[in-house]
Amino acid sequence: MIVFKYGGHAISEELKVDPILAYLADLIKSGENIVIVHGGGPQINRELEIHGVKSEMVKGLRKTTTQVYEVVARTLSGEVLRNLTNQLVGLGINAVGISAGDGNLIRAKVTDSSLGLVGDVESIDVSVIQNFIDQGLTPVISPISVTREGVGLNMNADLVAGAIGGALGAELVMFSTDVSGIYRNWPEESSLIGEISLSELQSIAEGFEGGMSPKVNAAITAITSGAKSVRIFDGTSVENLRAAHSGKSGTLVVS
Repeated sequence: MIVFKYGGHAISEELKVDPILAYLADLIKSGENIVIVHGGGPQINRELEIHGVKSEMVKGLRKTTTQVYEVVARTLSGEVLRNLTNQLVGLGINAVGISAGDGNLIRAKVTDSSLGLVGDVESIDVSVIQNFIDQGLTPVISPISVTREGVGLNMNADLVAGAIGGALGAELVMFSTDVSGIYRNWPEESSLIGEISLSELQSIAEGFEGGMSPKVNAAITAITSGAKSVRIFDGTSVENLRAAHSGKSGTLVVS
């Protein structure tokens, strides 16, 4: 099983049929079980600008006021989720779109009140995903969850993908982003890490900043909670995805 995190920066909005989704569809048709978790940062930024809502990023996470949350939830669980699910259906895949809070999948909690309505995983139950897979369905998951009290929270898609990948015991969790992988010394291309062990990544994790920090933490979460391996790669082209899937690009994290 593969858990595929489709980063918002990598999602194609120019083409009628996204070649990344077409490649994933071919894998699914060949018998591979794939769970897709998507982001949507650029799409959210666009909608926030259209509606004149200000937002800021703190340590790679979006500070989410009530006003920001309304736009985030509508964009992720509406526009982006439906776009990806509809395309997969058009490619012959029996896809189903849900949010991370549906079916008791993830119950979230606020761990840093300064970030507003931003959630972390409190509990996870992947039986709804396993049920979909057993029925031949491909889950597409938006990173919008809910507290036990019914309050909607914005969650980082990397962290959602990592938690789901770990709980499913996935063979591989793939983080598609707009950089080539993990750099020891960002942005020095020569410092790109080809393969790294979990213990070594944990020892250097605090040194990462910005959007890479949640990815590194998600990779650690995925493996410590049950996933076999993680690959972080540049998913802005189908050629890059093909290379990453065959083990020829990106950063591989192993236990």
